[in-house]
Amino acid sequence: MPREDYIATIGLEVHCQITANSKMFCGCRAGYGHEPNTNVCPVCLGLPGALPVLNKHAIEQTVLAGMLLNCRTPEITKWDRKNYFYPDMPKNFQLTQFDIPLCIGGGVPLYDIAYPKEVQKNIPNPGKVVEMNRIHLEEDVAKSTHFANHSTIDYNRAGTPLMEIVTEPDLDTADEAYAFLKSLQQILIYGGISDADMEKGQMRCDVNISVRPVGTSELGTKLEVKNLNSITAVRKSIEFEIQRQCDEYDQGIPQQQATIRWDDAIGETVVMRIKEDSADYRYFPEPDLLPVRTADIVAKMRPHVPELPHQKRERFVKEYAVSEYDAGVLTSERPLADYFEAAAKGSKAAKKVANWIINTLLGKLNETELKITANPVPATSLSALVDLVEAGTISNNQAKDVFSALWESPEKAPADLAKSMGFEPADNSAIEAIIDEVIAANPGKVAEITGGNPKMVNWLTGQVMKASKGKANPKMVTDTLTAKLGL
Repeated sequence: MPREDYIATIGLEVHCQITANSKMFCGCRAGYGHEPNTNVCPVCLGLPGALPVLNKHAIEQTVLAGMLLNCRTPEITKWDRKNYFYPDMPKNFQLTQFDIPLCIGGGVPLYDIAYPKEVQKNIPNPGKVVEMNRIHLEEDVAKSTHFANHSTIDYNRAGTPLMEIVTEPDLDTADEAYAFLKSLQQILIYGGISDADMEKGQMRCDVNISVRPVGTSELGTKLEVKNLNSITAVRKSIEFEIQRQCDEYDQGIPQQQATIRWDDAIGETVVMRIKEDSADYRYFPEPDLLPVRTADIVAKMRPHVPELPHQKRERFVKEYAVSEYDAGVLTSERPLADYFEAAAKGSKAAKKVANWIINTLLGKLNETELKITANPVPATSLSALVDLVEAGTISNNQAKDVFSALWESPEKAPADLAKSMGFEPADNSAIEAIIDEVIAANPGKVAEITGGNPKMVNWLTGQVMKASKGKANPKMVTDTLTAKLGL
């Protein structure tokens, strides 16, 4: 049967490190890029007699994450031991949460701008909110690096505060999974909870996938793709695995619940082991940690809930009259949204400010491989530059030259740069004389315009701009031509 005759069901388990100075159950430094096996102590190395102590900041940040995603927090939460034997967890058990996690339910809105670019113009289910099951807090495991004949272990990461964000089986496609991870990243970064950088291992993902024929309700056998460390790998592995399961279903080959991995070199999934169930981990309550009452934590974190990307996007559309797409781009990063708002508030043309940021500033940042936080042009200067164009002091093309100069000399005022570059306002009487000359020299075009083709006015505007050597204001020229031609 073709792929369209099957329904795919996808659930994600996202592991995301919390930005914190110390580890979850000890005072060792947390962070990325330190000398291997230097941020360790008897607690995170699992030495006999070492006792854990809770990281209050990590608990607060997890509760905040739950608030951002509309989760509820139970009145009491506790920690459990998840028992398994593997070199990345020296205690041979992981401190985690089993049946009473910090956050329950909730959902992640899929932002249009978070989908792959080729999908954004035709999103099958726009506005979808992916239902979540829970967020629980645990300790991260050590980092394993595998070579041809040996493996190395770096215990610096072991014990780092780690949220596990678990969805319901509520995703239908690889593109939705891609959008989910991008949207989740935005939200967590907005909240200051995590940098969620997959390249640094701060966010990783396990994917559960099953397929079933159209017309059936019972879910197919679930296979879990483990430890995906890039959003692109998540998308590729889902697309491959759905097709593989469909093909084997056609051949009558039954699926067996298993843990698999994505091999990017060959572009295929590979079976690692037959899947364990939760009973195989022999969960039981952690005897060395007391349960935690959450009411005071919830009350403390509620004022820290920020305006989220979708809320900010809606406000930008309403307050600044930008398009929904432009608002989506402007709110894709919190520093970018803050920059736009600082520039827009001081400008007489907020929509034009948005256009300059999206089309000119972001292009320059991309060209120079800089992030918005390293942008040298102050928001007030960009606002002033746009206002110069709006006032007719300089043309749009001249403004682009001023912007280039402003990039190199951000301490200077746009008006002073424009003056030093010889971009003085044109004499209106001289421009009007050029307009009259252009009208007189192009009777055929004028007849075409007055005969029912008003768009040809733009052609005349171009001739005036050429004759004025770019000094005329295009809007003023077009308005004057329209009045003189009686349109």
